Amino acid sequence: MSSPLDPALSARLKRTPDGLVCAVAQQRGTGEVLMVAWMDDEALHRTLTTRRATYYSRSRQQLWVKGETSGHTQYVHEVRLDCDGDTLLLVVDQVGAACHTGDRTCFDATVLLASPDLP
Repeated sequence: MSSPLDPALSARLKRTPDGLVCAVAQQRGTGEVLMVAWMDDEALHRTLTTRRATYYSRSRQQLWVKGETSGHTQYVHEVRLDCDGDTLLLVVDQVGAACHTGDRTCFDATVLLASPDLP
């Protein structure tokens, strides 16, 4: 089955062996990193055409639209491809929590290294 994704864009993507590309969601205006997820060609195509963040769930083996059940949606303003073609950056307006735990971001819970306070 062929993908509706633009062939020129599809050719630039470097996918994992299971056909996925890493996607980082970042809050528009603040630059806050909200979450990391995965996209297949169909998820990327739907995101580009609807501006609703659509990802691929590796655990459920299916597409999911962010906020479809929780109401915590992501409206996509920009999608950027990194220089290696293996990571997408989604610049979004996040409504509600981005993390499935209910936290604002998936990076709120555990800090492994932080800069010491400056004098």
